[in-house]
Amino acid sequence: MELTDPASGLRTDTQRSRSLLISAAGTLFGAGTAASMAEVAASAGISTATAYRHFASVDEVLAAYRFQVGRELLEFSLAQETRGQELLDAVCRKWVQLVVQHGGSMIHTRSAEGYLARVRQGAYYLTVQTEALRRPLEEVTRELGTMQQDETALFLWNVFFDPREIFDLIHSMDLTPEQVSDRLVRTFTAALRGWMPAQDLS
Repeated sequence: MELTDPASGLRTDTQRSRSLLISAAGTLFGAGTAASMAEVAASAGISTATAYRHFASVDEVLAAYRFQVGRELLEFSLAQETRGQELLDAVCRKWVQLVVQHGGSMIHTRSAEGYLARVRQGAYYLTVQTEALRRPLEEVTRELGTMQQDETALFLWNVFFDPREIFDLIHSMDLTPEQVSDRLVRTFTAALRGWMPAQDLS
């Protein structure tokens, strides 16, 4: 799986401009501002024309921002010495913390393509997230005796841990991030068990 940041190998000044744009977009969208490319560029202290030389759209800037957040999740996951359910609990709790920390910048723009389609197409901002989940999902499905790690577990995880739904639970049901994580993990593992008969019948 390709985990390389598209900015790697670029000139230092180019990387700096990209970093400023990514940081500005994260700050603006994280605060709930639906900013245009011109507004992101202005916040970064860069001309709009220069911003468009680095990114074709605001969505591309946010994808780069989410790649950075996903890399943080990956580093956390790789550093864990726990296994199985305990590992899954820790990684999911970290993900919810990251979503809350980075705010609206984590909410993906609705796409005509689903999560798995984007993963299969190699959407780079998802590569680090899926790699961070690889060992937790592989171990917990083996521990539960449900299925081998495959795209099904990844699909189900995304259904429950979508940032938009995490914020909805926190704000609409007045749950703490810890409560959200614990309840979603329990529901996710139940869904893994519930998927088994459907697989057998297919």
